[in-house]
Amino acid sequence: MMPAPTYRLRTATAHDRPFLLHVYGSTRAEELAQVDWSDAEKARFVEMQFDAQATHYRETYPDGHYEVIESPAGEPIGRLYLHRGNHDLRIIDIALLPAWCGRGLGSRIVRDILDEAVATGRTVSIHVEIFNPANRLYDRLGFEPVETRGLYRLMQWAPQQHREVCHG
Repeated sequence: MMPAPTYRLRTATAHDRPFLLHVYGSTRAEELAQVDWSDAEKARFVEMQFDAQATHYRETYPDGHYEVIESPAGEPIGRLYLHRGNHDLRIIDIALLPAWCGRGLGSRIVRDILDEAVATGRTVSIHVEIFNPANRLYDRLGFEPVETRGLYRLMQWAPQQHREVCHG
């Protein structure tokens, strides 16, 4: 078995906006391939949605940790937004560039969050679109559905249900 990939986190700054916009756009590419818009129209739409999402996240989680995921070489490869509440670690958002998907890195990052939850006695939660392929990862790691609203499902993981987090 190959070892889990490594990564680094650093606080996102205003200078990261173009990269974070690119990451966000990559999460919408498949959806936007279905519409008959020009590239300029798609870019405007993605930027508008990115700004609305960023505003919502910062208003809802003003003390959240908004971080850039980097490769061991320091290359920005994704984003992790995490709110460390008193009783819950809320994964606000996690996204990797497509070239970094399928390598086990997302699993590694989520498992590290689960380890933090075990160490601090907190749950972990995330809202996931019901059609998102990442649902398989959250199911495999033991997240349980709590509620579904529209296209989003709230998933939660509780450390008392999982005595240890399996790395691999």
